[in-house]
Amino acid sequence: MYMSHVETPGEHQRDCGHHGGEAECCPPGRAKVRGFTHCWLLLQLAHAPAHGYELLERTGEAEDALGFDPGFLYRTLRGFEEGGLVNSAWDTTGTGPARRVYAITDMGREHLHAWAVHLRHTRDRLSRFLSEYESLPPEERR
Repeated sequence: MYMSHVETPGEHQRDCGHHGGEAECCPPGRAKVRGFTHCWLLLQLAHAPAHGYELLERTGEAEDALGFDPGFLYRTLRGFEEGGLVNSAWDTTGTGPARRVYAITDMGREHLHAWAVHLRHTRDRLSRFLSEYESLPPEERR
């Protein structure tokens, strides 16, 4: 669904000679785990239902790391709803305009759980890689 692999900018893909597939051989630069913002949003909704602006506030500290804007957020939430990961309803209580509030569904929780398993596995692989890297002689490390 939204789960994927490490992704790097296309420029790095050309530099490493690995064309057309997953770009795991590329230097990280600004590498991202594709779909991580999706699982981050689901995690926020697992804590409590929220409207879009509230989700932006919750993730504000991590916004640079997550790299999404309000347009991306609302497109993603619509996609989640179409895919059955969240549902939404209009909140007309209080002052001001009505706001669409999003809540995670059981399917969304299953998807979030699958992401947690995937990220734990990735963390373990990264730990093994870093341990192996640290075992190199100091002159081989930078």
